[in-house]
Amino acid sequence: MAEPDTLTEAEAAAELERLAGAIAHHNRLYHDQDAPEISDADYDALMRRNAALEARFPALARDDSPSRKVGATPSGPLAKVRHARPMLSLDNAFSDEEVVEFLQRVRRFLRLDADESVVLTAEPKIDGLSCSLRYEQRHLVQAATRGDGTVGEDVTPNIAFVTGVPQSLPDDAPDIFEVRGEVYMAKDDFAALNQRMIDAAREAGDESKARQFANPRNAAAGSLRQKDATVTASRPLRFIYHGWGEASALPGETQTAVMDALDAWGFAGTPLRVRCADVTGALERYRLIEAQRADLEYDIDGVVYKVDRLDWQERLGQVGRAPRWALAHKFPAQQAQTTLRAIDIQVGRTGKLTPVARLEPVTVGGVVVTNATLHNADEIERLGVRPGDRVLLQRAGDVIPQIVDNLTRDEPREPWTFPTLCPVCASTVEREEGEVDYRCTGGLICQAQRVERLIHFCSRGALDIRGLGFQQIEDFFNDGLIHSPADIFRLTEEQLLPRKKKGDVWAANLLQAIAEKRTPDPVRFLFGLGIRHVGAITARDLLKAFGTVERIAEVATAAQDDPQARAEIEAVSGVGPVVAEALIDFFAEPHNQEAWADLLSEVHPLPFVSDVRQSEISGKTVVFTGALETMSRDEAKAQAEQLGARVSGSVSAKTDLVVAGPGAGSKEKKAKELGVRVIDEAAWAQIVAGAA
Repeated sequence: MAEPDTLTEAEAAAELERLAGAIAHHNRLYHDQDAPEISDADYDALMRRNAALEARFPALARDDSPSRKVGATPSGPLAKVRHARPMLSLDNAFSDEEVVEFLQRVRRFLRLDADESVVLTAEPKIDGLSCSLRYEQRHLVQAATRGDGTVGEDVTPNIAFVTGVPQSLPDDAPDIFEVRGEVYMAKDDFAALNQRMIDAAREAGDESKARQFANPRNAAAGSLRQKDATVTASRPLRFIYHGWGEASALPGETQTAVMDALDAWGFAGTPLRVRCADVTGALERYRLIEAQRADLEYDIDGVVYKVDRLDWQERLGQVGRAPRWALAHKFPAQQAQTTLRAIDIQVGRTGKLTPVARLEPVTVGGVVVTNATLHNADEIERLGVRPGDRVLLQRAGDVIPQIVDNLTRDEPREPWTFPTLCPVCASTVEREEGEVDYRCTGGLICQAQRVERLIHFCSRGALDIRGLGFQQIEDFFNDGLIHSPADIFRLTEEQLLPRKKKGDVWAANLLQAIAEKRTPDPVRFLFGLGIRHVGAITARDLLKAFGTVERIAEVATAAQDDPQARAEIEAVSGVGPVVAEALIDFFAEPHNQEAWADLLSEVHPLPFVSDVRQSEISGKTVVFTGALETMSRDEAKAQAEQLGARVSGSVSAKTDLVVAGPGAGSKEKKAKELGVRVIDEAAWAQIVAGAA
């Protein structure tokens, strides 16, 4: 991977966009679904890469930058709670040198004399589910998960069944006080819970269907975030505090004093928390806790340092999503050796092919590991791994295992080669220039991708078929009713009626919603096909140039052998070689051709009709930045497109106009440096109102 200082601005902007999407995806999996795909170490690497790029190119920092966010916005069935004070994340350190630099930053910020000491607290970083307990008039009134740091989920009924949570506080406690900590499951309790699940499945006669949690953190999160509190009551959960949120008064002037008060109020803390007079003492405590890690009753993944003086914490404040006065010093990954038995390929819902190592079972960090990710073809080449090799394995962050070294790369053995055909659907496998991942090109017919593609096809931004959401599509697919987009339009009342009691109204409404989309808007239809790099804006650009989706397919098919047709696609404004190649590849795949013809036998997309209004910004590039107060960002983008403008996420010399709301920051600054016109929201409203 290229170093940030070797990238061009355009390359950095593209990578920041990719990182924002990837990190948001992994945040949703970890915080909202309790089902992480990557290790903590891999996630930390993505975050550090994002931070390094933003440091090198500060003007490219995105409004949706991961450095400005905490966790993921809750999307589950529980009620949402807005935190009175944000539940922040922590910056991470991975070496002693980074901890020393943290202390130096604190000293510089506070302008301390050389002889003035900075006392720290040090405590284990519990790997659980963050939770905030709100007490009013000394009675527990609400419990909420962290969520995205601003909005969490209400788990008040469930928290009553968690050990270590007092229902009331002593008379000397403040009128309002939020205690924050982690809900966790002890290692022994976790093992016992999984065994109970195995035993229950065995008694039911099908041990293969036993549901087991991957680790104690997932078990704790899944057990607390239940609509049915009786499920939570059946799980052995505990709470351990590590701080506080909103408080009408504080029972001390230091971190240590407040934590001592929480101990006295009956909350469960950790006996491993200590005050450290300097960085040397803090690092010594880190070594001691690391040595005791395996013997603790709960999982930890590092040590947290906090500036002890609260007045200094107040002055230090926060930057982005993390306080300046605290730091998480992460432990290195635990490792073990084993033998690589085989390399299998898994196909994701977006067509990405991921190699997975099948391993001789080995225990790492108290967990038996049999599989590990190999990430991509480049990683396999870097490691030189082949079945039969002896490999070094680590469970970074104690989540997804990964191979970090090949210990027998010099032994003679046949090299392993990446497949050229999808192992699921036999469609061709391709890797675009500049990308590390191979992808299956059989998007419309690959079973590994079909459900996700069908969901996208019916989604609000695409055909927007009312009543066909994720659950309905997944059920229909699993029951054999639909396999391709065309099958949606062949659903019958006879197929639907038995699926619900008194399902006649539901079936009639769904069939009516489907029938209304037989002559779909061409932009939505083209976007709904899920062609790589063809988003809603690019779909509109293509239709402006070619008029109909049929013509686009015709030109893309011809472009497989005709350079002039390829050039015609690449010449479309906003398209270029990368999008053209994706479009051509899509229509070159034989299975896609069959699915495309089948779909057009059921639907008849309308010709494109331009709704562009002439204005002073027609044909120009516009950037929106800052907080828009009278409209949403999506509404602003839609207005710009209706006026014939293109909307960009970053400011460059090619930008014609920047619309800046409050808090615009670096993008507004860069625009002024480049001489780009900057206006406020009111001036933008005048442009919209004055369009022809």
